Amino acid sequence: MKFIKNYLSELKLTVDNLDIKIILKIINLIKIVQKKKSRIFFIGVGGSASNCSHAVNDFRKLAGIECYTPTDNVSELTARTNDEGWATVFESWLKISKLNKNDLVFVMSVGGGDAARNVSVNIINALNFAKKKKAKICSITGTHGGYAGKISNVCLKVPVINQKNLTPLSESFQAIIWHLIVSYPEIQKFKTKW
Repeated sequence: MKFIKNYLSELKLTVDNLDIKIILKIINLIKIVQKKKSRIFFIGVGGSASNCSHAVNDFRKLAGIECYTPTDNVSELTARTNDEGWATVFESWLKISKLNKNDLVFVMSVGGGDAARNVSVNIINALNFAKKKKAKICSITGTHGGYAGKISNVCLKVPVINQKNLTPLSESFQAIIWHLIVSYPEIQKFKTKW
């Protein structure tokens, strides 16, 4: 019982401490993509990869934006991992997709990548490629932001207070924030069924 109350209390504190101005900056980037009829490429690993897949659905279906995530194509993802290595799998995928300056790379990651610790190097390499192509980058990360937090045009760092709950709360808030964005009146173009 105590754990449940504490977890929900931390969740409320996280909501109260979210930076609304940063969320609005992400929304403004997406409005530009939508207006230019450009694309969004969602990138994440682990639970965040699953969130990317769900976000692709919502942004396509509700906002009418062309979106993709490399983790939805398991055959290509595993072939590239096998042949080229995990570190470059997203970068290679973005190259084939002809990422350009009108596109947006949207990262969902708890840690945001850390080259020194060899964590999410595939995200780091993809972001370096995106920067080289002058694509915009936004991200939703955990408290510290990692490499994504440093290189993104806009990064929402989920203000998790208890680091023991960093992963579950960060990944939960990825979903909360993208649902907020696709529900935003100037972004949402199509109604939900329910």
